Order: sequence, then structure tokens, then C-alpha cells
Amino acid sequence: MALSPTGKVLYSATFLVALPLALVGWAIATERIVHLPSVTSLPVGISISSLGASLLLWGMWDLWTYGGGLPMNANPPPRFVDRGAYRLLPHPIYTGFCMLSVGVSISVGSASGLWMISPMAILGCAALVLGYENHDLRERFGSRSLWAPRMDSAHAVVMDRVHCYLYVFVPWLSVFGIVHVLERSTSWTSILVLYGSGSHILHWDMILRFSAYVGLALIPLVQGTCSGLRRITSRSLLTLAFAFGMFLAFPIILAPSLIDSHRSLWIVCPMPGSDSGWCSFPSLPVIFAVLFAEALRQRWPRGGWFAYAWVAAVALSVLFAMQGALVTLMGALISYALALNAATLWRAIRALAEWIANSWREWRFGPVRVINHGAYVGAAGFLAIWISTVLAGPGHLAAILVAASAALVGAALWAQFVEGSSQLLRPYGFYGGLLGGTLGALAAPLFHTSIWLLLGVFSAAGSLVQASGRLRCLVQGCCHGRPAPEDVGIRYTHPNSRVCRLSHWKGLPLHPTPVYSILWNGAVTLLLFRLWSAHQSLHMITGLYFILSGMGRFVEESYRGEPQTAVRFGLRLYQWSAIASVLLGALISAFDNGEVAPAPCFQWNGVLPAAFFGLLVCCAMGLDFPNSTRRFSRLT
Repeated sequence: MALSPTGKVLYSATFLVALPLALVGWAIATERIVHLPSVTSLPVGISISSLGASLLLWGMWDLWTYGGGLPMNANPPPRFVDRGAYRLLPHPIYTGFCMLSVGVSISVGSASGLWMISPMAILGCAALVLGYENHDLRERFGSRSLWAPRMDSAHAVVMDRVHCYLYVFVPWLSVFGIVHVLERSTSWTSILVLYGSGSHILHWDMILRFSAYVGLALIPLVQGTCSGLRRITSRSLLTLAFAFGMFLAFPIILAPSLIDSHRSLWIVCPMPGSDSGWCSFPSLPVIFAVLFAEALRQRWPRGGWFAYAWVAAVALSVLFAMQGALVTLMGALISYALALNAATLWRAIRALAEWIANSWREWRFGPVRVINHGAYVGAAGFLAIWISTVLAGPGHLAAILVAASAALVGAALWAQFVEGSSQLLRPYGFYGGLLGGTLGALAAPLFHTSIWLLLGVFSAAGSLVQASGRLRCLVQGCCHGRPAPEDVGIRYTHPNSRVCRLSHWKGLPLHPTPVYSILWNGAVTLLLFRLWSAHQSLHMITGLYFILSGMGRFVEESYRGEPQTAVRFGLRLYQWSAIASVLLGALISAFDNGEVAPAPCFQWNGVLPAAFFGLLVCCAMGLDFPNSTRRFSRLT
């Protein structure tokens, strides 16, 4: 879509002026709900900002010089650019912008800018790249890739090693810095206490742990080929992802009396909002040691035994550094083991997803048909009510049931009026459920319940509920993806699947978009549950749910293949809905009223209503009348 001169000016003004001002305003508005420590350093902030601004301008100049156009997605440069800044990084403009956000936040000492706005900006840029730009580049220029290091087995040159440093050393250095800043908010003087003072400075355990950090810095130098650098880069990033997931999933609380602040070599960071203890991050020295040992083993296979003996020594030094360090040690080893077997894990996930996708079963009882996929949404309905009652505490069950029922009705109406269907069908739409549940929450004061409490519990539980409901999508064949590579896609072969009935893709590997949704929503669930346990702002929890749900859906939608979804101005309909969700989430988080998440309270009286609601949802989405000619009588 070519832009007019006026359109180009407006487009540029939006991203160069309006967006930065909006992010600044968002940071100011959310300052009081971010309870993590601020970082104020003018020299550091200016250095990061200057580097980011330089990278951003360099990338723009390269697009103009080599690409023959401006950095505009709506009117992109006509030539592919892989020189200049693009030889160093795949997306220097976005990278520079994110660095600029971080640098400005540090310069002015904005906790919200550093811990909330900048991460959301980073995720937003990633969503735009994954959900639009990569597909656009592939359509216009073929399968050319800017991902580095290169895939071939050629001898690694200096630039290949620089790429490895950018993707391995810099991310882990950032993680170390983040945890270091978090630790400064406690009474401890440092996050990394190599050893005490006096004559024991060169103690053996300090030397071993320090060697792990040196090993991380040497990883790009010990690999000899591009493929080796690429393999260790992927392994490192996957380990980082799994380590962060474990950090969210297992917030181990340690009493201060268990922590020896003079010999602590593991990473300990405070749980936000908690004055009683700390929570552990998988041991960085152990992770660095196993990554370096793997790089050494790949380069010199005969020296593998020495490398892993060194890893064992580093692990023992961490284990004896403090009481309770076994948890972080195991977290590090499990994170690396998951990364090491990521391909096997993905094959298992694909196999399970493919089995579920072809597991359609139905039973007839006279005119009634019961379809097995209703069990998945029934479980989702049960979880929605039960988790909401646990998080909200006693006295809010009626308000929860009313809002949940409104979500069910909204999902049905959305599918009818937005997607459209024959007069007999009874489809459901996610955004209709989101809208209906939000409107239903407005009735909360009638039941002496806070609107924001209701929105908060629905947000905290929403991702888990959505992940459970996506299993129905697999069985029914809705929300399916488009053709994918053999090692990525799943095959739909059951004749009752929508893929087999309504498309020509039966038996072809398709992107498992419901699986993408499940994995993303699982990660969002861990984060929101962690924030709830830390008694964070209900506005923050609700806002982050809308933001993160929208970003995930934006990317997921780009891999979908349903032909009935309309495309407007280069984006699919639900990508525009996802953008609206992100903007709404930002607004919600900006108008905090001081309400915080209460402590969860299990109550038996919520189980039975949750079971009844789950049965209602199961019947609505898993029971129909296939021989009837009445409106909404059929599910398929």
C-alpha cells in the first residue's frame, strides 16, 4: 500500500513524535504502581541512549541509502538491505529504539520506564517483527534471513564472533545486571559476593565461580565454525528462556536467616511487595559453566571430560556457598537440560498436538450430539470460576458468575456479528468473550464487589483459561495455521475437522497456531500469578493481561490460515483487535486507583458453582442438534 506525501508525514509523526511522547506519558502515569528499585545514573543512561540513538539513525540511513526508501512498514524500501548496521543486527532500528528507552529511563531514574515501559516496548517490537515484518520480507524477497551467526559450516570470521557476543554475552550480562539492581533494594551490599574480606579473598570457591563468568565471555572465541556459533547461540537463548520461566514458576521463598550474605554466589532477588523473604533465580555461574563446557566439547571433543569436571567443581562451589543453594543449582541444570533437548521436547509437543487435533469423537443420544472437544472448554470454564473465587476471596462468587456468563454470551454474539455464519451455526469468538466479560464486570458493584477486583481475577486466570480452551480449537480445526515446514507443522486428517472440511490442506503440515497460543498464554499465566502473589496493583495485572494477550495474538494471527478472516490495510482483522487490546491495556494500567491483589483464599463453596459453570460451557460448545433446522442448533 503506497502512501501519499501527506500519509508519509503522518506516519513518520506517529512513530517519531506521538509514540515516544505516549511512552513518556505512560511511564509517568504508572510510576506509582511499579515497586521495583529505580536506577539513576546520568553517565550510564546517556551512554546507552547515545548508542541506541546512533544505531537507530544508522539503520535509517542504511535503509535510505541501500534500500532506496524510508523505514515505513506501510511503504517499505523496495530493496533488501543486508549491509551497514543490518550486517551487525537484523533490526538495528528497533534495537536502537529499545536501547534509547532503557537509557532515558536510567538517565531520569524512572522505575516504571525501566521495568515496565521498556520491556513492553521490546516485546512490542518483537511482536511487530514476528507478526508482520518477517512475513512481509519473505513475501517480497524470498527466504533471505538476517539471523546470525550464519548456518553454514564455514570458518568463523570476526563478524561471526561479534554476532555471537551480541546474542550470547549481552543477554546474560543484562540478566546479571537486572538481578544485581533488584538485590540492591535489600539490605545486602552486593548481588555477587565472591567471598568475604581479609585473607580469604582468593579462596578456591571464589576462583571457580569467577571462572564461570570468564568462560561465558570466551564462548564466542572457542568455536571455530559458523554452525558451532549458531548452535551455542541458540542453546544460550533457550537456556535463558527456560531459566526465566523457572524463576516465575518456582518462586522459592527463603527466610533471611537462611542466607549467608558473605558467601552467597547464587543469584538472590527480592520478591516485589514481600518483606519476609527472597526468591531465587537459577544459578548463573552454573549456567555459564555448562554453556562454556558445551562450547569447549564441540571444539575439542577429547577434552569433554575435563570441561564437565570443571562444571562439577563450579556446581559444588555454588552448593557449598550458602544454605538452600540446591534449589538454584537444580534450576540451572534443568534449564540447560531443557534447552539441550528443546528439539525433542518440540517433537513431543507436536506429536501430542497432532493426536489431539485428530481425536474427534462424538456420541448421539436421539437428536442430541455430544462432541468430545466440549470437555476441554468445560475444564476451562471450571478453571475460570474456581481460580477467580480463590484469587478474589469469599463474598464475590455471584459477581464472578454474572461476569463469566456475560463473557460466554459475548463470545457467541461476536462470532455471529463480526465473523458471520449461517443461521444454523453456533460459533464463538475470543474477543467477544473478552468484551462481554469486561462489560459484565461493570455489574460488580451490584454484588458489593470491586470492578477492578473482578477484572483483576479474570485477567490473572484468563491466560490459563484460554490455554485450556485452545485444546478445543485443535480438535475442531478452527484457528488453524497455514502451511508450515515439515519439522514445525502438524497434520489434520480427521474428516470432521474444519481443516479437512473447509480447506484443501488435509494431510499437509500446518502451523500449530493453537499450540503457539497455549505456550504464550502459559508464560503470561506464570507472570500474572507471580504478580498476584506479590500483591501488585490490580490495574497493572489487568493492563498487562490485555497488553500481553494482544501481543501474543498479533503474532499468532499472522500464522493462521482461515480464509474467512478479513484483511484490512495489510493486517488481519484480529491483528487490529490485538492492537486495540494493547492500547486498552496501557490505558488501564495508567489509571491506577490504589487497589492491590488480595491474598488467595481457597474455599470449598466455589468448587460446585465452578463445576456447574464448566458443565454449562461444555454444553454450549460441545453439544448440538445436527439434524435440526433451528437457529444456532449446530456447532459444525
